[in-house]
Amino acid sequence: MVETSGTTESGPGAGRTGTGTGESGSGPRKSSWKYIGPGIVVAATGVGAGDLVATLIAGSKFGYTLMWAAVIGCLVKISLAEAVGRWHLATGRTLFDGWRSIGGWTTGYFAVYVVIWGFVYGATAMSSSALPIVALFPDGPGLKTWAIITGLIGLVFVWFNQYAVFEKVMTVLIGVMFVVVVYVAIRVVPDAGASFAGLLPVLPDGSLIYTLGLIGGVGGTITMAAYGYWVNAKGWSDTSWMKVMRLDNRAAYITTGIFVVAMLIVGAELLHSSQIALTKGDRGLIDLGQVLEDRFGAGTAKLFLVGFFATSFSSLIGVWHGVSLMFADFVERIRAARGDADAGKAGSETIGRQERSTAFRAYLLWLTFPPMTLLWLDEPFGLVIGYGVLGAFFMPFLALTLLWLLNSERTPREWRNGWLSNGMLASAGLLFVVLCVQQVRELPW
Repeated sequence: MVETSGTTESGPGAGRTGTGTGESGSGPRKSSWKYIGPGIVVAATGVGAGDLVATLIAGSKFGYTLMWAAVIGCLVKISLAEAVGRWHLATGRTLFDGWRSIGGWTTGYFAVYVVIWGFVYGATAMSSSALPIVALFPDGPGLKTWAIITGLIGLVFVWFNQYAVFEKVMTVLIGVMFVVVVYVAIRVVPDAGASFAGLLPVLPDGSLIYTLGLIGGVGGTITMAAYGYWVNAKGWSDTSWMKVMRLDNRAAYITTGIFVVAMLIVGAELLHSSQIALTKGDRGLIDLGQVLEDRFGAGTAKLFLVGFFATSFSSLIGVWHGVSLMFADFVERIRAARGDADAGKAGSETIGRQERSTAFRAYLLWLTFPPMTLLWLDEPFGLVIGYGVLGAFFMPFLALTLLWLLNSERTPREWRNGWLSNGMLASAGLLFVVLCVQQVRELPW
């Protein structure tokens, strides 16, 4: 899907020594489904309840017309994640180490971003995970209680388990998501002809922002940057794993693409024809649960709420693990002496150490306990603005810095970008800049 300039995986870059399972000088490993894992984790983490609502609303407003945007969005995410994974495998360095080599401004940006973003996201993730539980058990504890419980479960799970167990649980959650969303899409009886017609690029009046959101929004968060860390945690540490990583990445984002298409179908068939409007944000999925109950009965509605929970909770524990790993790496690089050749090395041993580090666990606590205060308080105005601005800037930052790193001498020549990679990353960067401007304009200044 995304090529590099120069030789194939068996070229001189293959077998770069790492600290994972790859051996120095080993040839390229054959692509195999049995290796799939990190891509499933990043896809499950990146698709949150808010993404599904945005997709539903696009389907409810424009029917199948924007199906093509979902396909392009899938290709954009494949390109970005492939670039992240290629950097880690080709250089043996972490992404944050690459950012730091660009300049001190990247360290400053990430430091501010990860603190403010984590504080607000923690409350958002806990509330999102609690919503379907409250709907399933209306006579039980309230939203705030369930939000705290889900946050604490995420904290304990990530604190006491390392990557291997984490990946298995994420695979189960994405399996539940996939089965439920596809089942609901089939249940509403999609219009095959309209679906195929929707693959032709068309922009109806008033659809530009929804189109950009479909291309750039679903599955596009800071967790895309965490993909390289999960690749290393899996034991993939050198270029002999490049083919495996690309298969893993493509499988994951094709799965994400199926999610998006399925939710568009639900929006088009269930909401567009009936002119039903959903509440914006995660609560829109509660609205959909009620619509499904009215149309198909309580069983289908409850099944959908289980899928809603799997979607939200997989994002919660994915961020608790992946962004905590990035923060641990950030702290380790800041503390490392300048010129230390091993300071930025990536590999499973490094990840294992970071999963047990004080910085990793400190950020876990930051994601869990301070955000609980926001469950009782309206989010402070300044915090909302800061969170919105920093969040809007992250994806352009990721796309453009990858373009910079993978065309420079920091990357071995045979693994630098080719014309297709450059075109996809440049297009993604431009798309995310436009989305960034739009998101900043929509903030409650």
